[in-house]
Amino acid sequence: MLERFFGLSTHKTNIRTEALAGLTTFLTMAYILVVNPFFLGELGGMDMGAVFVATALAAAIGTLLMGLLANYPIALAPGMGLNAYFTFYVVLGLGIPWEKALGAVFISGAIFFLLTLTKVREAIINSIPAGLKHAVSAGIGLFIAFIGLKNAGIIIADEATAVALTNDLGSPGVLLTIFGIIVTLFFLIKKVNGGIFYGMIITAIIGWIFGVVQTPEQIFSLPPSIEPTFLKLDLKGALDIGLFTIIFAFLFVDLFDTAGTLVGVANQANLLKDNKLPRAGKALFADSVATMAGAALGTSTVTSYIESSAGVAAGGRTGLTSVFTAIMFLVAVFFYPIVKAVAGVAAITSPALIIVGILMVSSLKEIDWKGLDEAVPAFLTMLMMPLTFSIATGISVGFIAYPLVKIFAGKSKEVHPIMYVLGILFVIKFIFL
Repeated sequence: MLERFFGLSTHKTNIRTEALAGLTTFLTMAYILVVNPFFLGELGGMDMGAVFVATALAAAIGTLLMGLLANYPIALAPGMGLNAYFTFYVVLGLGIPWEKALGAVFISGAIFFLLTLTKVREAIINSIPAGLKHAVSAGIGLFIAFIGLKNAGIIIADEATAVALTNDLGSPGVLLTIFGIIVTLFFLIKKVNGGIFYGMIITAIIGWIFGVVQTPEQIFSLPPSIEPTFLKLDLKGALDIGLFTIIFAFLFVDLFDTAGTLVGVANQANLLKDNKLPRAGKALFADSVATMAGAALGTSTVTSYIESSAGVAAGGRTGLTSVFTAIMFLVAVFFYPIVKAVAGVAAITSPALIIVGILMVSSLKEIDWKGLDEAVPAFLTMLMMPLTFSIATGISVGFIAYPLVKIFAGKSKEVHPIMYVLGILFVIKFIFL
């Protein structure tokens, strides 16, 4: 039955290979089960146990849909960067209740779903220049790396220079963070699948040995209650016009994160046909439904993970890989005692944020830095995210700058009309909101 449903022989794979690939993918992205509850729960004021369960369930739902509907070896989970934006800018920065923020996430997912059913999706994707897409990814990388350094106490506030390197590098927390970065980098440079996850585990063990991290009281337990966050989203409050930019930021990043990941992983697995992605609509459908389900459960935007490429490297070629990954996320809900002990420790979560940030910044190489009409908007987009502590502000500035510099360069016809509309909307937003 599995052979026929997933076309295993057609893709020259088997159940054992797909199972190993699914486990590999899970291990490479399991860090989200610790980082997401830390962001939304420990820092964002939500119930950490409920967020942990919501994270695991949303990942399982999205990944399972991707496997069964699109038959792709691609896993989904709450996106890095977007969870930081949700917590630090929307909830803590703007003071918006997390219930409204979840409502904004749900609405962005619903819009994504509607766009998937129409050709508008393709029009939007095609209207955004490649340089800005890569700049957004790089900017988010800088943003979450900065958050990691800040949370770990390595970078601190300074009246004279705004930020500075801490003068207390010998503190236990900072030393443990540095150790975590070194260990994780070692695994990644040695191309060990699951390097980020293993780095967190070893850092936690060292923290337990030296008394920096609280030892978990037990290993297994029944999952925490999801009631504190389940269906607590405020849709009516999220429709406030002031949340337009927030909804757009959630939608924009999810849209291009997913599109980029789908193409990249499918290309690695040799699944593209005539340079096009078969069943792309079903894959995007899985992503949009997962985002809405995640918001209902109590977590930020769910998106496709580039870490899925590790599973493909291990031989995964069909949706059965995703099915096995989804099963791993369901099993993970019984390991909350470990997550509870380490999720609130910045020295364990910060190395993961910094390393993921480094990986995301690699997209800078795709930008044409020789032409100022491409370099300026990309640079402003990337720079403004960490400096303003806002993904949305970076996107807004970049979308205003792009059509402007193209006009200056006498290349106004190269700009898609949608970009002009978005640029004007963002100018209005800065003036009136």
